[in-house]
Amino acid sequence: MICASALLLAVANVKTPQAVAQVPSPKDVVTPAAFASYDPVARGKEFQIAVVMKIREGFHVNARKKSAEYLIATDLKTDGATGFKTGDVTYPEGQLHTFTFSKTPLNVYERTVVLKMPVAALPDAPTGVQHIALKLRYQACNNEVCLPPVTLPVDAVVNVAASAGAAHPAHPELFQTPR
Repeated sequence: MICASALLLAVANVKTPQAVAQVPSPKDVVTPAAFASYDPVARGKEFQIAVVMKIREGFHVNARKKSAEYLIATDLKTDGATGFKTGDVTYPEGQLHTFTFSKTPLNVYERTVVLKMPVAALPDAPTGVQHIALKLRYQACNNEVCLPPVTLPVDAVVNVAASAGAAHPAHPELFQTPR
Protein backbone atom coordinates (compact mmCIF):
# COMPACT_ATOMS: atom_id res chain seq x y z
CA MET A 1 0.00 0.00 0.00
CA ILE A 2 2.84 2.40 0.82
CA CYS A 3 4.53 1.69 -2.52
CA ALA A 4 1.32 2.40 -4.47
CA SER A 5 0.78 5.69 -2.58
CA ALA A 6 4.36 6.75 -3.19
CA LEU A 7 4.01 5.89 -6.88
CA LEU A 8 0.79 7.91 -7.20
CA LEU A 9 2.42 10.88 -5.45
CA ALA A 10 5.49 10.68 -7.70
CA VAL A 11 3.35 10.53 -10.88
CA ALA A 12 1.21 13.46 -9.70
CA ASN A 13 4.30 15.64 -9.28
CA VAL A 14 5.81 14.86 -12.70
CA LYS A 15 5.34 17.68 -15.17
CA THR A 16 5.00 16.83 -18.81
CA PRO A 17 7.60 18.35 -21.12
CA GLN A 18 4.79 20.28 -22.82
CA ALA A 19 3.66 21.88 -19.52
CA VAL A 20 7.24 22.86 -18.64
CA ALA A 21 7.84 24.33 -22.13
CA GLN A 22 4.75 26.55 -21.93
CA VAL A 23 6.10 28.71 -19.12
CA PRO A 24 9.84 29.29 -19.49
CA SER A 25 12.10 30.86 -16.93
CA PRO A 26 12.00 34.65 -17.28
CA LYS A 27 15.78 34.52 -17.89
CA ASP A 28 15.17 32.45 -21.03
CA VAL A 29 12.72 34.83 -22.71
CA VAL A 30 15.22 37.57 -23.64
CA THR A 31 18.71 37.06 -25.04
CA PRO A 32 20.73 40.28 -24.73
CA ALA A 33 24.01 41.06 -26.46
CA ALA A 34 26.15 44.23 -26.27
CA PHE A 35 28.05 45.88 -29.14
CA ALA A 36 30.34 48.95 -29.26
CA SER A 37 30.06 51.49 -32.08
CA TYR A 38 33.87 51.54 -32.51
CA ASP A 39 36.51 48.81 -32.48
CA PRO A 40 38.84 49.84 -31.12
CA VAL A 41 37.55 52.85 -29.20
CA ALA A 42 40.01 55.73 -28.84
CA ARG A 43 40.93 57.21 -25.47
CA GLY A 44 39.28 60.58 -24.98
CA LYS A 45 36.52 59.84 -27.53
CA GLU A 46 32.79 59.19 -27.31
CA PHE A 47 31.07 56.07 -28.60
CA GLN A 48 27.89 54.11 -28.02
CA ILE A 49 27.03 50.72 -26.65
CA ALA A 50 23.99 49.02 -28.14
CA VAL A 51 22.25 46.26 -26.22
CA VAL A 52 20.24 44.11 -28.60
CA MET A 53 17.35 42.32 -26.88
CA LYS A 54 16.10 39.27 -28.79
CA ILE A 55 12.67 38.46 -27.35
CA ARG A 56 11.33 34.93 -27.62
CA GLU A 57 8.49 34.39 -30.11
CA GLY A 58 5.08 34.63 -28.43
CA PHE A 59 6.36 36.90 -25.65
CA HIS A 60 6.71 40.64 -25.12
CA VAL A 61 8.36 42.82 -22.50
CA ASN A 62 7.04 46.08 -21.15
CA ALA A 63 8.49 49.10 -22.91
CA ARG A 64 10.46 51.74 -21.04
CA LYS A 65 7.50 54.12 -21.24
CA LYS A 66 4.90 52.25 -19.21
CA SER A 67 1.26 52.38 -20.27
CA ALA A 68 0.02 51.44 -16.78
CA GLU A 69 1.42 52.20 -13.33
CA TYR A 70 1.55 48.55 -12.26
CA LEU A 71 3.83 47.51 -15.15
CA ILE A 72 7.58 47.05 -14.73
CA ALA A 73 9.47 49.01 -17.38
CA THR A 74 12.51 47.73 -19.25
CA ASP A 75 15.63 49.24 -17.65
CA LEU A 76 19.32 49.20 -18.58
CA LYS A 77 21.88 50.34 -16.00
CA THR A 78 25.57 50.22 -15.24
CA ASP A 79 27.59 50.86 -12.13
CA GLY A 80 30.22 52.28 -14.45
CA ALA A 81 33.70 51.07 -15.24
CA THR A 82 37.14 52.49 -14.60
CA GLY A 83 38.10 54.86 -17.38
CA PHE A 84 34.60 55.38 -18.78
CA LYS A 85 31.77 57.85 -18.31
CA THR A 86 28.29 56.65 -19.26
CA GLY A 87 25.25 58.69 -20.22
CA ASP A 88 21.49 58.18 -20.26
CA VAL A 89 20.13 55.21 -22.18
CA THR A 90 18.00 55.84 -25.27
CA TYR A 91 15.02 53.51 -25.41
CA PRO A 92 12.95 52.97 -28.55
CA GLU A 93 9.25 53.64 -28.65
CA GLY A 94 7.19 50.56 -27.88
CA GLN A 95 4.14 49.38 -29.76
CA LEU A 96 0.61 49.35 -28.39
CA HIS A 97 -0.93 45.87 -28.31
CA THR A 98 -4.10 44.52 -26.75
CA PHE A 99 -3.90 41.36 -24.63
CA THR A 100 -6.55 39.16 -23.05
CA PHE A 101 -5.49 40.18 -19.52
CA SER A 102 -5.81 43.96 -20.10
CA LYS A 103 -8.78 46.06 -21.18
CA THR A 104 -6.49 48.79 -22.53
CA PRO A 105 -3.62 48.47 -25.02
CA LEU A 106 -0.18 48.12 -23.46
CA ASN A 107 3.11 49.65 -24.64
CA VAL A 108 5.47 46.72 -25.25
CA TYR A 109 8.57 45.51 -27.08
CA GLU A 110 8.51 42.37 -29.22
CA ARG A 111 11.01 40.43 -31.36
CA THR A 112 14.24 42.49 -31.49
CA VAL A 113 14.80 45.77 -29.66
CA VAL A 114 17.96 47.93 -29.51
CA LEU A 115 18.79 50.08 -26.47
CA LYS A 116 21.67 52.58 -26.80
CA MET A 117 23.94 54.07 -24.16
CA PRO A 118 26.41 56.90 -24.86
CA VAL A 119 29.85 56.33 -23.37
CA ALA A 120 33.05 58.34 -23.26
CA ALA A 121 36.43 56.68 -22.97
CA LEU A 122 38.32 59.01 -20.63
CA PRO A 123 41.82 60.20 -21.62
CA ASP A 124 43.29 57.86 -19.00
CA ALA A 125 41.12 54.83 -19.87
CA PRO A 126 43.05 51.57 -19.66
CA THR A 127 44.02 50.26 -23.09
CA GLY A 128 43.21 46.82 -24.42
CA VAL A 129 40.10 44.77 -23.81
CA GLN A 130 37.86 46.29 -21.13
CA HIS A 131 34.52 45.17 -19.71
CA ILE A 132 31.59 47.44 -18.89
CA ALA A 133 29.11 45.52 -16.76
CA LEU A 134 25.48 46.29 -17.56
CA LYS A 135 22.25 45.13 -15.92
CA LEU A 136 19.11 44.61 -18.01
CA ARG A 137 15.84 44.44 -16.06
CA TYR A 138 12.56 43.50 -17.72
CA GLN A 139 9.29 41.69 -17.20
CA ALA A 140 8.21 39.26 -19.89
CA CYS A 141 4.63 38.21 -20.60
CA ASN A 142 2.68 36.25 -23.16
CA ASN A 143 -1.09 36.39 -23.74
CA GLU A 144 -1.86 34.33 -20.64
CA VAL A 145 0.79 34.98 -18.01
CA CYS A 146 3.35 37.52 -16.84
CA LEU A 147 6.59 36.08 -15.53
CA PRO A 148 8.37 37.57 -12.52
CA PRO A 149 10.71 40.48 -13.33
CA VAL A 150 14.32 39.50 -13.85
CA THR A 151 17.68 41.26 -14.09
CA LEU A 152 20.28 39.83 -16.45
CA PRO A 153 23.97 40.73 -16.55
CA VAL A 154 25.20 41.98 -19.93
CA ASP A 155 28.93 42.27 -20.58
CA ALA A 156 29.90 45.07 -22.97
CA VAL A 157 33.38 44.26 -24.23
CA VAL A 158 35.27 47.34 -25.44
CA ASN A 159 38.74 47.37 -26.96
CA VAL A 160 40.49 50.67 -26.12
CA ALA A 161 43.33 52.14 -28.19
CA ALA A 162 45.62 54.97 -27.09
CA SER A 163 45.40 56.82 -30.42
CA ALA A 164 42.36 58.24 -32.20
CA GLY A 165 43.79 57.12 -35.54
CA ALA A 166 43.33 53.48 -34.54
CA ALA A 167 39.56 53.84 -33.93
CA HIS A 168 37.24 52.38 -36.56
CA PRO A 169 33.42 52.38 -36.76
CA ALA A 170 31.89 48.97 -36.04
CA HIS A 171 28.47 47.38 -36.42
CA PRO A 172 27.02 49.76 -39.04
CA GLU A 173 23.76 47.78 -38.86
CA LEU A 174 23.28 49.18 -35.34
CA PHE A 175 24.99 52.59 -35.51
CA GLN A 176 24.77 55.37 -38.02
CA THR A 177 28.16 56.94 -38.61
CA PRO A 178 28.33 60.68 -39.30
CA ARG A 179 29.11 61.59 -42.90
